[in-house]
Amino acid sequence: MLRALREGSVVARAVFLIALAMTAFHLYVGFFGAPDSLVLRAAHLGFALVLAFLIFPMRAKSELEKPGPLDLLFALGALAASAYPILSLDYIYSRFIYVDDLRPADWFFGFVILIALLEASRRALGAALPLTALAFLAYALFLTDVSPQVLMEQLYVSTEGIYGIPTSVSATYVMLFILFGAAVERTGTGKFFMDLALALAGHTTGGPAKVACITSALFGTVSGSAVANVMTTGAFTIPLMKRLGYRASFAGAVEAVASTGGQLMPPIMGAAAFVMAEFLGVSYLQVTVWALIPALLYYIALFAAIHFEAGRTGLVGLPRAELPSLGRVLAEEGHLAIPLFVIVGMLVAGWSAPFAALTGIASVFPVALLRATTRGAVTLDNILEACVAGARNTVPVALACGCAGIVIGVITLTGLGITFTSLVLDLAANALLPALLLTMVAGIVLGMGIPTTPAYIMQVALLVPALVKLGVAQPAAHLFALYFAVLSAITPPVALAVYAANGLSGANLWETGVTAVRLGLTGYIVPFMFVFGPALLVEGTWPEVLLAAATACVGVGCLAASLAGHLIGPLQLWRRACLFAAAMVLVVPGFYTDLAGVALLVVALLPDLVLRRRPT
Repeated sequence: MLRALREGSVVARAVFLIALAMTAFHLYVGFFGAPDSLVLRAAHLGFALVLAFLIFPMRAKSELEKPGPLDLLFALGALAASAYPILSLDYIYSRFIYVDDLRPADWFFGFVILIALLEASRRALGAALPLTALAFLAYALFLTDVSPQVLMEQLYVSTEGIYGIPTSVSATYVMLFILFGAAVERTGTGKFFMDLALALAGHTTGGPAKVACITSALFGTVSGSAVANVMTTGAFTIPLMKRLGYRASFAGAVEAVASTGGQLMPPIMGAAAFVMAEFLGVSYLQVTVWALIPALLYYIALFAAIHFEAGRTGLVGLPRAELPSLGRVLAEEGHLAIPLFVIVGMLVAGWSAPFAALTGIASVFPVALLRATTRGAVTLDNILEACVAGARNTVPVALACGCAGIVIGVITLTGLGITFTSLVLDLAANALLPALLLTMVAGIVLGMGIPTTPAYIMQVALLVPALVKLGVAQPAAHLFALYFAVLSAITPPVALAVYAANGLSGANLWETGVTAVRLGLTGYIVPFMFVFGPALLVEGTWPEVLLAAATACVGVGCLAASLAGHLIGPLQLWRRACLFAAAMVLVVPGFYTDLAGVALLVVALLPDLVLRRRPT
């Protein structure tokens, strides 16, 4: 990295220094606190915009190709428009919003920041999100009586639009956790997760696919990105699965589904989980408590689906001689998990999420010094690489949150959320199940091609209020919306995690997508389970929670076996139907539904039990 700084192009040096400055600024704020919320948000988005125009030039075929004059103009405009609120802080706080007229400078820099944000988002994230933001802007300007001045005030000269809650979360929480993930990656933690998964499950039936499941779950706790997870762990697991006989489409689907679930897996979930904590006014630790059992159900179901598929097709595990021993892995690399325990410990002790992340970051490289096997990762070059990578990886998230701020600003200003809530209630005829199904479909559609965080935020504004009005608890309603924003990554036709996995597996895209939906089907059902059974969100007494978790595990196992057509052995159609029915009734909490589910499972198992008891 230092050599690249000395010998690299002017653009490479500029990106390095700006990214380093962004990291230093957020570390300072994380430790000492922000001087003002608007200053923090404007500076955060300003850094992200400038980096975006340098990293993604308009006509470049690859990153860091020389930006043209227009790219530099965009970067300078974004810098000036981001600096303006910081330099005009007294004026912004002393004026009467929606009463005093805007100054010419407000109009000018407001237009600049809007254009720069939409263009940077297009380059970094694709056209879907900026087009969505433009649609909401057009709605406000042409289909309501909101004046352009009031709209500009809402979006730029306040903390209700671009500099609203989404950008605040990105600046306060997300940047530090992404930086933590970048630091952890550079100490070899990804290799530790892979070795641990190989030692635990590599030798079992369907071992390589189970390794993908475990590794992606572990790596997802620090990456929070489905696509990044696929590209990191899938580069090893997909070729390994194909080598041992798995179909290319199945290998890609396993990796896509496993990587997507990483955004739902505590302790470090995706950026949307931090936004959820902010919306609900609770600690981030509380969000992880709510998310834990549903996330475990997601991975238990995937693990079961892999096991039954492997049993059906006769795929065995890896030879033990080719696998690392669990003892050696824990002895030589186990210390690399300490920073994760540091973060969890800080959260449990009551410290804020940003300070917990800061403590985790501070522990990463000292922990790597504990063993000779990882000591080589502790170099100035590696530390600087982590700082730069953390800033660069934050850019798409910050831009997505800025665009989401435009959408939220318009919804709040125009009352569109109330109108949409009434529409959902009318379409669902004030019944909960149709409203949940409508929310599921809308959530998947909103999330297609759009990052999870803005997709979740739009659902919170447009769909969640309807669920709450129908009696769904706030945590369950928000987590329901988050699940389907996440699952859009594996839902055709726009399934970004499947696209990424397909690039590594070389399979047919639609075949991989359909297989991913089948493997991840439980993920589509789990949200209904915790809406109807709040005990899965650890709401209730411990006996209620444990019983709900146990019956839910049985239910997702039944569903996986039914879809695979294999349990102890091959399943006839009527037995698959019994298992599917058992899974469906176990979704609904209650003594009689649990009893019916267990009875159906016993009926499906009877042929195998009778054959085992019959003398040979």
